Amino acid sequence: MSNAIQDKKRPFKGHQARHFGFETDADGRVATITLNRPEKKNPLTFDSYEELADLFRSLRWASDVRTVVLTGADNNFSSGGDVFEIIEPLTRMTMPDLLTFTRMTGDLVRQMRACPQPILAAVDGICAGAGAILAMASDYRLATPEAKTAFLFTRVGLAGADMGACGILPRIIGQGRAAELLFTGRVMTAAEGHAWGFYNGLHDRAALLDETRRFAGNLADGPWFAHSMTKKMLDQEWSMGIEEMIESEAQAQAICMATGDFRRAFEAFAAKAKPDFKGD
Repeated sequence: MSNAIQDKKRPFKGHQARHFGFETDADGRVATITLNRPEKKNPLTFDSYEELADLFRSLRWASDVRTVVLTGADNNFSSGGDVFEIIEPLTRMTMPDLLTFTRMTGDLVRQMRACPQPILAAVDGICAGAGAILAMASDYRLATPEAKTAFLFTRVGLAGADMGACGILPRIIGQGRAAELLFTGRVMTAAEGHAWGFYNGLHDRAALLDETRRFAGNLADGPWFAHSMTKKMLDQEWSMGIEEMIESEAQAQAICMATGDFRRAFEAFAAKAKPDFKGD
């Protein structure tokens, strides 16, 4: 391994967040990102878009962080782009600046999908606009019965095609349901989101974050290199035909079979013990 790669695969020392909270558990394996502007229901700003994208980009090299929990402060997930700090300035921008902005927001989703760690969204209260996109771009979503999710771009005269929504949302809940939400901007209730497969489960408000972190910890205890491969293949196979899918999965699984984790899992099974996954 080259020195450059070794330098990048270093323990993640933490992130000095200015626009959201960032913390890891005691052993550093589960990171929690908290959108933290509760007085406005945790909206995003120009700066927080960029800072979140930079964080997810840096997590690509964080071999000690194995799962990421994304949540919001004080019983809301996120109300989306801040009306006065983002929406109002956009009405005065020229087309080149607008395109720079939309590419920048899309880059956040790109970095979330590219980071190898599974991202688990814990959603309570308002989850709207860009906030709904952040939940959508996560790998696993838990919510409270009070969660209200809305892709409300049409409410402000914009297309539902925002930050990958027209491509990703139909793959989660189906074309017809996605079309309804993206055309109307209406609220998807927590019960609908659960029934449609957007939310993997519903939990009481007091238990939501603990349940999400518990599941994140279970993933972190598992074969996390293999989990990163699963995430990669889930993304790559969207645009593949059956022949490409089978061959790509053959290559991915062969790579996993060459890892120490695979060998240790067999040895632990033979010894009727719990495997110790190390990600190598």
